[in-house]
Amino acid sequence: MKNFVEELKWRGMLAQMMPGTEELLQKEMVTAYLGTDPTADSLHIGHLCGIMMLRHLQRCGHRPVILVGGATGMIGDPSGKSQERNLLNNETLYHNQECIKKQVDKFLDFESKDANAALMVNNYDWMKDFTFLDFAREVGKHITVNYMMAKESVQQRLNGTARDGLSFTEFTYQLLQGYDFLYLYQHYGVKLQLGGNDQWGNMTTGTELIRRTLGNEVETFALTCPLITKSDGKKFGKTESGNIWLDRNRTTPYRFYQFWLNVSDEDAERYIKIFTSLDKDTIDALVEEHKQDPGRRVLQKRLAEEVTVMVHSKEDLDMAIEASNILFGKSTKEALEKLDEQTFLDVFDGVEKHEISKDQLGQPAIELFTTVAPVFPSKGEMRKMVQGGGVSLNKEKLTDQNREITADDLIDGKYLLAQKGKKNYYLLIVK
Repeated sequence: MKNFVEELKWRGMLAQMMPGTEELLQKEMVTAYLGTDPTADSLHIGHLCGIMMLRHLQRCGHRPVILVGGATGMIGDPSGKSQERNLLNNETLYHNQECIKKQVDKFLDFESKDANAALMVNNYDWMKDFTFLDFAREVGKHITVNYMMAKESVQQRLNGTARDGLSFTEFTYQLLQGYDFLYLYQHYGVKLQLGGNDQWGNMTTGTELIRRTLGNEVETFALTCPLITKSDGKKFGKTESGNIWLDRNRTTPYRFYQFWLNVSDEDAERYIKIFTSLDKDTIDALVEEHKQDPGRRVLQKRLAEEVTVMVHSKEDLDMAIEASNILFGKSTKEALEKLDEQTFLDVFDGVEKHEISKDQLGQPAIELFTTVAPVFPSKGEMRKMVQGGGVSLNKEKLTDQNREITADDLIDGKYLLAQKGKKNYYLLIVK
Protein backbone atom coordinates (compact mmCIF):
# COMPACT_ATOMS: atom_id res chain seq x y z
CA MET A 1 0.00 0.00 0.00
CA LYS A 2 1.14 3.55 -0.74
CA ASN A 3 1.80 5.61 2.37
CA PHE A 4 -1.18 7.98 2.73
CA VAL A 5 0.60 10.38 5.11
CA GLU A 6 3.65 10.63 2.83
CA GLU A 7 1.32 11.27 -0.12
CA LEU A 8 -0.35 14.16 1.75
CA LYS A 9 2.99 15.57 2.94
CA TRP A 10 4.59 16.04 -0.48
CA ARG A 11 1.35 17.45 -1.82
CA GLY A 12 1.21 20.08 0.95
CA MET A 13 -2.07 18.62 2.23
CA LEU A 14 -1.14 17.78 5.82
CA ALA A 15 -1.65 20.27 8.66
CA GLN A 16 -2.08 18.28 11.89
CA MET A 17 -2.52 14.67 12.95
CA MET A 18 -2.81 12.93 16.29
CA PRO A 19 0.13 10.81 17.42
CA GLY A 20 -0.14 7.23 16.16
CA THR A 21 -2.13 8.11 13.02
CA GLU A 22 0.62 7.20 10.55
CA GLU A 23 1.39 3.95 12.35
CA LEU A 24 -2.28 2.92 12.21
CA LEU A 25 -2.46 3.66 8.46
CA GLN A 26 0.62 1.53 7.79
CA LYS A 27 -0.62 -1.35 9.94
CA GLU A 28 -4.09 -1.97 8.45
CA MET A 29 -6.77 -0.87 6.02
CA VAL A 30 -8.32 2.09 7.80
CA THR A 31 -11.87 3.36 7.38
CA ALA A 32 -11.82 7.16 7.57
CA TYR A 33 -14.56 9.74 7.21
CA LEU A 34 -14.91 13.36 6.22
CA GLY A 35 -18.03 15.40 6.86
CA THR A 36 -19.66 18.04 4.70
CA ASP A 37 -22.80 20.02 5.46
CA PRO A 38 -25.44 20.04 2.70
CA THR A 39 -26.08 23.77 3.00
CA ALA A 40 -26.21 24.10 -0.82
CA ASP A 41 -27.06 21.74 -3.69
CA SER A 42 -23.44 21.82 -4.85
CA LEU A 43 -19.98 21.67 -3.41
CA HIS A 44 -17.60 24.48 -4.34
CA ILE A 45 -13.85 24.31 -4.85
CA GLY A 46 -13.30 25.18 -1.18
CA HIS A 47 -14.51 21.61 -0.48
CA LEU A 48 -12.15 20.07 -3.02
CA CYS A 49 -9.13 19.66 -0.75
CA GLY A 50 -11.15 17.43 1.60
CA ILE A 51 -12.62 15.42 -1.29
CA MET A 52 -9.12 14.96 -2.75
CA MET A 53 -7.95 13.68 0.65
CA LEU A 54 -10.61 10.97 0.43
CA ARG A 55 -9.56 10.21 -3.16
CA HIS A 56 -5.91 9.77 -2.15
CA LEU A 57 -6.99 7.73 0.88
CA GLN A 58 -8.86 5.26 -1.33
CA ARG A 59 -5.99 5.09 -3.81
CA CYS A 60 -3.69 4.22 -0.91
CA GLY A 61 -5.87 1.18 -0.13
CA HIS A 62 -8.04 2.60 2.68
CA ARG A 63 -11.81 3.04 2.85
CA PRO A 64 -13.31 6.54 2.48
CA VAL A 65 -16.64 7.47 4.04
CA ILE A 66 -18.24 10.79 3.24
CA LEU A 67 -20.74 11.97 5.80
CA VAL A 68 -23.42 14.38 4.64
CA GLY A 69 -24.52 16.32 7.70
CA GLY A 70 -28.27 16.26 7.24
CA ALA A 71 -28.72 16.72 11.00
CA THR A 72 -25.79 19.01 11.74
CA GLY A 73 -26.58 20.99 8.60
CA MET A 74 -29.81 22.00 10.32
CA ILE A 75 -27.79 23.70 13.03
CA GLY A 76 -24.55 25.23 11.77
CA ASP A 77 -20.98 24.96 12.97
CA PRO A 78 -19.36 27.93 14.75
CA SER A 79 -15.86 27.06 13.47
CA GLY A 80 -14.59 29.93 11.32
CA LYS A 81 -18.02 31.56 11.20
CA SER A 82 -19.03 34.94 12.58
CA GLN A 83 -22.75 34.28 12.64
CA GLU A 84 -25.26 31.46 12.90
CA ARG A 85 -26.43 29.72 9.76
CA ASN A 86 -29.97 29.57 8.49
CA LEU A 87 -31.69 26.29 9.29
CA LEU A 88 -32.74 24.13 6.33
CA ASN A 89 -35.87 22.00 5.97
CA ASN A 90 -35.91 18.25 5.25
CA GLU A 91 -36.85 18.56 1.59
CA THR A 92 -34.00 20.98 0.85
CA LEU A 93 -31.49 18.87 2.78
CA TYR A 94 -32.45 15.70 0.88
CA HIS A 95 -32.21 17.47 -2.47
CA ASN A 96 -28.80 18.89 -1.56
CA GLN A 97 -27.54 15.50 -0.40
CA GLU A 98 -28.49 13.82 -3.69
CA CYS A 99 -26.76 16.54 -5.71
CA ILE A 100 -23.58 16.24 -3.60
CA LYS A 101 -23.58 12.44 -4.00
CA LYS A 102 -23.53 12.82 -7.80
CA GLN A 103 -20.58 15.21 -7.60
CA VAL A 104 -18.52 13.08 -5.20
CA ASP A 105 -19.19 10.04 -7.38
CA LYS A 106 -16.67 11.45 -9.87
CA PHE A 107 -13.88 11.40 -7.28
CA LEU A 108 -14.48 8.17 -5.35
CA ASP A 109 -15.25 4.58 -6.33
CA PHE A 110 -18.54 3.62 -4.67
CA GLU A 111 -19.09 0.58 -6.90
CA SER A 112 -15.85 -1.31 -6.21
CA LYS A 113 -16.12 -4.94 -5.09
CA ASP A 114 -13.04 -4.40 -2.93
CA ALA A 115 -13.24 -3.87 0.82
CA ASN A 116 -12.30 -0.22 0.42
CA ALA A 117 -15.33 0.78 -1.67
CA ALA A 118 -16.42 4.31 -0.77
CA LEU A 119 -19.53 4.87 1.31
CA MET A 120 -21.85 7.85 1.80
CA VAL A 121 -23.86 8.24 5.01
CA ASN A 122 -26.18 10.92 6.39
CA ASN A 123 -26.15 11.68 10.11
CA TYR A 124 -29.85 12.59 9.95
CA ASP A 125 -30.50 8.83 9.70
CA TRP A 126 -29.24 8.22 13.24
CA MET A 127 -30.05 11.61 14.76
CA LYS A 128 -33.72 11.95 13.72
CA ASP A 129 -35.01 9.59 16.44
CA PHE A 130 -32.39 10.54 19.02
CA THR A 131 -34.25 12.45 21.76
CA PHE A 132 -32.81 15.30 23.76
CA LEU A 133 -32.92 13.13 26.89
CA ASP A 134 -30.99 10.38 25.07
CA PHE A 135 -28.45 12.93 23.96
CA ALA A 136 -28.03 14.44 27.44
CA ARG A 137 -27.57 10.98 28.99
CA GLU A 138 -25.44 9.23 26.35
CA VAL A 139 -23.33 12.12 25.10
CA GLY A 140 -23.59 15.18 27.32
CA LYS A 141 -22.50 13.45 30.54
CA HIS A 142 -19.13 12.42 29.03
CA ILE A 143 -17.81 15.87 28.06
CA THR A 144 -17.52 18.76 30.50
CA VAL A 145 -18.53 22.33 29.72
CA ASN A 146 -14.97 23.36 30.70
CA TYR A 147 -13.59 21.09 27.94
CA MET A 148 -16.01 22.53 25.37
CA MET A 149 -15.39 26.14 26.42
CA ALA A 150 -11.65 25.75 25.92
CA LYS A 151 -12.05 25.07 22.18
CA GLU A 152 -10.63 27.83 20.01
CA SER A 153 -13.71 28.00 17.76
CA VAL A 154 -15.92 28.63 20.81
CA GLN A 155 -13.52 31.18 22.31
CA GLN A 156 -13.34 33.13 19.06
CA ARG A 157 -17.10 33.48 18.96
CA LEU A 158 -17.42 34.36 22.65
CA ASN A 159 -14.62 36.91 22.65
CA GLY A 160 -15.04 38.13 19.08
CA THR A 161 -17.06 40.92 17.57
CA ALA A 162 -20.11 38.77 16.75
CA ARG A 163 -23.08 40.76 17.99
CA ASP A 164 -25.21 37.73 18.84
CA GLY A 165 -22.58 35.70 20.68
CA LEU A 166 -22.93 31.92 20.44
CA SER A 167 -26.27 30.13 20.66
CA PHE A 168 -26.70 26.95 22.70
CA THR A 169 -27.55 25.20 19.42
CA GLU A 170 -24.15 26.03 17.95
CA PHE A 171 -22.38 25.39 21.25
CA THR A 172 -23.57 21.77 21.12
CA TYR A 173 -22.27 21.31 17.56
CA GLN A 174 -18.97 19.80 18.66
CA LEU A 175 -20.87 17.18 20.70
CA LEU A 176 -23.04 16.32 17.70
CA GLN A 177 -19.99 15.97 15.46
CA GLY A 178 -18.31 13.96 18.20
CA TYR A 179 -21.32 11.64 18.37
CA ASP A 180 -21.09 11.12 14.60
CA PHE A 181 -17.57 9.80 15.08
CA LEU A 182 -18.72 7.52 17.93
CA TYR A 183 -21.63 6.19 15.86
CA LEU A 184 -19.43 5.61 12.79
CA TYR A 185 -16.81 3.84 14.91
CA GLN A 186 -19.45 1.52 16.39
CA HIS A 187 -21.34 0.78 13.15
CA TYR A 188 -18.72 1.05 10.39
CA GLY A 189 -15.39 0.65 12.20
CA VAL A 190 -14.32 4.22 11.40
CA LYS A 191 -11.09 4.98 13.26
CA LEU A 192 -9.97 8.20 11.58
CA GLN A 193 -11.65 11.52 10.91
CA LEU A 194 -10.36 13.83 8.15
CA GLY A 195 -11.16 17.52 7.76
CA GLY A 196 -9.96 21.06 7.35
CA ASN A 197 -7.70 22.55 9.99
CA ASP A 198 -10.54 24.74 11.32
CA GLN A 199 -12.27 21.49 12.37
CA TRP A 200 -9.45 20.30 14.67
CA GLY A 201 -11.34 21.23 17.87
CA ASN A 202 -14.51 19.39 16.84
CA MET A 203 -12.53 16.38 15.63
CA THR A 204 -10.56 15.96 18.86
CA THR A 205 -13.82 16.26 20.82
CA GLY A 206 -14.92 13.18 18.88
CA THR A 207 -11.85 11.15 19.80
CA GLU A 208 -12.26 12.24 23.44
CA LEU A 209 -15.96 11.28 23.47
CA ILE A 210 -15.13 7.82 22.10
CA ARG A 211 -12.39 7.33 24.71
CA ARG A 212 -14.63 8.42 27.59
CA THR A 213 -17.62 6.41 26.35
CA LEU A 214 -15.94 3.15 25.34
CA GLY A 215 -12.79 3.14 27.45
CA ASN A 216 -9.13 4.17 27.21
CA GLU A 217 -8.17 1.11 25.15
CA VAL A 218 -10.24 2.33 22.16
CA GLU A 219 -8.07 4.51 19.97
CA THR A 220 -9.35 6.81 17.26
CA PHE A 221 -7.50 9.51 15.37
CA ALA A 222 -7.83 12.85 13.56
CA LEU A 223 -5.92 14.31 10.62
CA THR A 224 -6.41 17.71 8.99
CA CYS A 225 -5.44 19.47 5.79
CA PRO A 226 -4.49 23.17 5.80
CA LEU A 227 -7.04 25.78 4.84
CA ILE A 228 -6.13 26.67 1.27
CA THR A 229 -5.45 30.33 0.58
CA LYS A 230 -4.17 32.28 -2.41
CA SER A 231 -0.59 33.55 -2.49
CA ASP A 232 -1.85 37.02 -1.56
CA GLY A 233 -3.43 35.58 1.60
CA LYS A 234 -7.01 35.95 0.37
CA LYS A 235 -9.59 33.20 0.62
CA PHE A 236 -9.21 30.48 -2.00
CA GLY A 237 -12.08 29.82 -4.39
CA LYS A 238 -13.77 33.20 -3.98
CA THR A 239 -14.03 35.58 -6.92
CA GLU A 240 -15.77 38.91 -7.33
CA SER A 241 -18.81 37.02 -8.58
CA GLY A 242 -18.77 34.60 -5.61
CA ASN A 243 -17.84 30.95 -5.14
CA ILE A 244 -16.54 28.70 -7.90
CA TRP A 245 -19.04 25.82 -7.77
CA LEU A 246 -18.76 22.26 -9.06
CA ASP A 247 -22.31 22.45 -10.45
CA ARG A 248 -22.26 23.63 -14.08
CA ASN A 249 -25.55 25.51 -13.56
CA ARG A 250 -23.90 27.67 -10.90
CA THR A 251 -20.45 27.98 -12.52
CA THR A 252 -20.11 27.12 -16.21
CA PRO A 253 -17.29 24.74 -17.19
CA TYR A 254 -15.79 27.68 -19.13
CA ARG A 255 -15.67 29.95 -16.06
CA PHE A 256 -14.45 26.99 -13.98
CA TYR A 257 -11.62 26.33 -16.46
CA GLN A 258 -10.73 30.03 -16.58
CA PHE A 259 -10.45 30.21 -12.78
CA TRP A 260 -7.64 27.62 -12.76
CA LEU A 261 -6.03 29.00 -15.91
CA ASN A 262 -5.67 32.43 -14.31
CA VAL A 263 -4.07 31.50 -10.97
CA SER A 264 -0.60 32.89 -10.23
CA ASP A 265 2.57 30.87 -10.89
CA GLU A 266 3.10 30.38 -7.17
CA ASP A 267 -0.47 29.16 -6.64
CA ALA A 268 -0.36 26.90 -9.72
CA GLU A 269 2.67 25.10 -8.28
CA ARG A 270 0.79 24.46 -5.00
CA TYR A 271 -2.63 23.73 -6.48
CA ILE A 272 -1.46 21.16 -9.05
CA LYS A 273 -0.26 19.02 -6.12
CA ILE A 274 -3.46 19.46 -4.10
CA PHE A 275 -6.18 19.35 -6.74
CA THR A 276 -4.94 16.72 -9.21
CA SER A 277 -3.95 13.06 -8.97
CA LEU A 278 -0.80 13.53 -11.05
CA ASP A 279 2.20 11.76 -9.52
CA LYS A 280 5.27 13.49 -8.08
CA ASP A 281 7.56 12.84 -11.06
CA THR A 282 5.02 14.28 -13.51
CA ILE A 283 4.44 17.37 -11.37
CA ASP A 284 8.17 17.94 -10.79
CA ALA A 285 8.74 17.77 -14.56
CA LEU A 286 5.90 20.24 -15.20
CA VAL A 287 7.26 22.66 -12.59
CA GLU A 288 10.70 22.51 -14.22
CA GLU A 289 9.24 23.02 -17.70
CA HIS A 290 7.21 25.98 -16.43
CA LYS A 291 10.30 27.63 -14.93
CA GLN A 292 12.08 27.47 -18.30
CA ASP A 293 9.37 29.62 -19.90
CA PRO A 294 6.73 30.96 -17.46
CA GLY A 295 5.02 32.85 -20.29
CA ARG A 296 3.69 29.59 -21.74
CA ARG A 297 1.81 28.96 -18.47
CA VAL A 298 2.42 25.21 -18.67
CA LEU A 299 1.41 24.64 -15.04
CA GLN A 300 -1.81 26.63 -15.22
CA LYS A 301 -2.90 24.91 -18.45
CA ARG A 302 -2.28 21.40 -17.13
CA LEU A 303 -3.93 22.25 -13.79
CA ALA A 304 -7.01 23.69 -15.54
CA GLU A 305 -7.24 20.66 -17.85
CA GLU A 306 -6.92 18.06 -15.07
CA VAL A 307 -9.43 19.65 -12.69
CA THR A 308 -11.99 20.47 -15.41
CA VAL A 309 -11.98 16.89 -16.72
CA MET A 310 -12.19 15.48 -13.18
CA VAL A 311 -15.11 17.71 -12.14
CA HIS A 312 -16.90 17.95 -15.51
CA SER A 313 -15.73 15.93 -18.56
CA LYS A 314 -13.30 15.87 -21.49
CA GLU A 315 -16.07 17.28 -23.71
CA ASP A 316 -16.57 20.19 -21.31
CA LEU A 317 -12.82 20.84 -21.30
CA ASP A 318 -12.75 20.92 -25.12
CA MET A 319 -15.69 23.33 -25.12
CA ALA A 320 -14.00 25.54 -22.49
CA ILE A 321 -10.78 25.68 -24.55
CA GLU A 322 -12.75 26.48 -27.70
CA ALA A 323 -14.66 29.21 -25.84
CA SER A 324 -11.35 30.63 -24.59
CA ASN A 325 -10.07 30.77 -28.17
CA ILE A 326 -13.05 32.88 -29.21
CA LEU A 327 -11.61 35.86 -27.35
CA PHE A 328 -7.93 35.27 -27.94
CA GLY A 329 -7.66 33.34 -31.19
CA LYS A 330 -9.31 32.73 -34.52
CA SER A 331 -12.86 31.48 -34.27
CA THR A 332 -16.08 31.24 -36.25
CA LYS A 333 -19.76 32.08 -36.00
CA GLU A 334 -20.39 28.34 -35.75
CA ALA A 335 -18.23 28.21 -32.58
CA LEU A 336 -20.26 31.05 -31.08
CA GLU A 337 -23.54 29.30 -31.83
CA LYS A 338 -22.35 26.12 -30.12
CA LEU A 339 -22.05 27.87 -26.75
CA ASP A 340 -24.95 27.78 -24.32
CA GLU A 341 -26.19 31.24 -23.34
CA GLN A 342 -24.51 31.40 -19.91
CA THR A 343 -21.13 30.37 -21.33
CA PHE A 344 -21.53 32.92 -24.13
CA LEU A 345 -22.17 35.65 -21.53
CA ASP A 346 -19.26 34.41 -19.39
CA VAL A 347 -16.90 34.62 -22.38
CA PHE A 348 -17.92 38.22 -23.04
CA ASP A 349 -18.19 39.27 -19.41
CA GLY A 350 -16.66 42.74 -19.10
CA VAL A 351 -17.17 43.55 -22.77
CA GLU A 352 -18.93 46.87 -23.51
CA LYS A 353 -22.65 46.18 -23.91
CA HIS A 354 -25.45 48.12 -25.59
CA GLU A 355 -29.18 47.35 -25.57
CA ILE A 356 -31.23 47.87 -28.72
CA SER A 357 -34.84 47.07 -29.52
CA LYS A 358 -35.95 44.45 -32.04
CA ASP A 359 -37.61 47.05 -34.27
CA GLN A 360 -34.20 48.70 -34.79
CA LEU A 361 -33.03 45.64 -36.75
CA GLY A 362 -33.24 45.75 -40.54
CA GLN A 363 -30.98 48.81 -40.77
CA PRO A 364 -27.60 48.95 -42.54
CA ALA A 365 -24.65 48.00 -40.35
CA ILE A 366 -23.27 51.53 -40.59
CA GLU A 367 -26.44 52.95 -39.03
CA LEU A 368 -26.74 50.24 -36.38
CA PHE A 369 -23.12 50.52 -35.20
CA THR A 370 -22.92 54.32 -35.12
CA THR A 371 -26.34 55.92 -34.62
CA VAL A 372 -28.19 53.14 -32.76
CA ALA A 373 -25.27 51.69 -30.75
CA PRO A 374 -22.04 53.73 -30.43
CA VAL A 375 -19.61 50.99 -31.47
CA PHE A 376 -17.92 53.55 -33.74
CA PRO A 377 -17.72 57.28 -32.95
CA SER A 378 -18.41 58.19 -36.61
CA LYS A 379 -19.53 56.69 -39.91
CA GLY A 380 -16.27 57.80 -41.50
CA GLU A 381 -14.21 55.77 -39.05
CA MET A 382 -16.40 52.72 -39.56
CA ARG A 383 -16.15 52.96 -43.38
CA LYS A 384 -12.36 53.18 -43.12
CA MET A 385 -12.13 50.14 -40.80
CA VAL A 386 -14.52 48.05 -42.95
CA GLN A 387 -12.44 48.84 -46.06
CA GLY A 388 -9.29 47.80 -44.16
CA GLY A 389 -10.88 44.47 -43.14
CA GLY A 390 -10.87 45.39 -39.45
CA VAL A 391 -14.56 44.87 -38.61
CA SER A 392 -16.31 41.59 -37.81
CA LEU A 393 -19.89 40.69 -37.01
CA ASN A 394 -20.34 37.45 -35.06
CA LYS A 395 -16.73 36.51 -35.88
CA GLU A 396 -17.25 36.92 -39.65
CA LYS A 397 -15.58 39.74 -41.61
CA LEU A 398 -17.98 42.57 -42.45
CA THR A 399 -17.17 43.52 -46.07
CA ASP A 400 -20.12 45.85 -46.76
CA GLN A 401 -20.99 48.63 -44.30
CA ASN A 402 -24.45 48.89 -45.86
CA ARG A 403 -25.38 45.27 -45.32
CA GLU A 404 -28.71 45.02 -43.49
CA ILE A 405 -28.52 43.48 -40.04
CA THR A 406 -31.59 41.29 -39.46
CA ALA A 407 -32.96 38.82 -36.90
CA ASP A 408 -31.18 36.06 -38.86
CA ASP A 409 -27.86 37.49 -37.64
CA LEU A 410 -28.76 37.11 -33.96
CA ILE A 411 -26.84 34.64 -31.79
CA ASP A 412 -29.21 32.76 -29.48
CA GLY A 413 -32.04 34.95 -30.80
CA LYS A 414 -30.85 38.05 -28.97
CA TYR A 415 -27.15 38.91 -29.37
CA LEU A 416 -24.95 40.60 -31.96
CA LEU A 417 -21.18 40.53 -31.46
CA ALA A 418 -19.32 43.37 -33.11
CA GLN A 419 -15.54 43.42 -33.21
CA LYS A 420 -13.20 46.14 -34.37
CA GLY A 421 -9.54 45.29 -34.62
CA LYS A 422 -8.27 42.20 -32.83
CA LYS A 423 -9.32 42.84 -29.25
CA ASN A 424 -12.20 45.33 -29.12
CA TYR A 425 -15.56 43.59 -28.68
CA TYR A 426 -19.03 45.07 -28.32
CA LEU A 427 -22.11 43.07 -27.41
CA LEU A 428 -25.46 44.29 -28.67
CA ILE A 429 -28.36 42.82 -26.70
CA VAL A 430 -31.65 42.89 -28.56
CA LYS A 431 -34.61 43.37 -26.23
